[in-house]
Amino acid sequence: MDIRLINIGFGNIVSANRVIAIVSPESAPIKRIISDARDRGQLIDATYGRRTRAVIITDSGHVVLSAIQPETVANRFVISKDAQGDG
Repeated sequence: MDIRLINIGFGNIVSANRVIAIVSPESAPIKRIISDARDRGQLIDATYGRRTRAVIITDSGHVVLSAIQPETVANRFVISKDAQGDG
């Protein structure tokens, strides 16, 4: 299995193979997902004190908060996948 890592800002990295969704944190259901993950101890705050702009949901139930836009994170997935195909 090929492991791909994606930079989610400030040197923080997640495994691309484990990501289910990258969403914006504004809606009430996403805020509830964040709150539930915090209660379960499965919230990872990678914002370094900045405003949360992307919420990354993994297949293990962990929720990762990032300070970069969801579109930016998604573009890094695409760029990483294209770079993998060249090798």
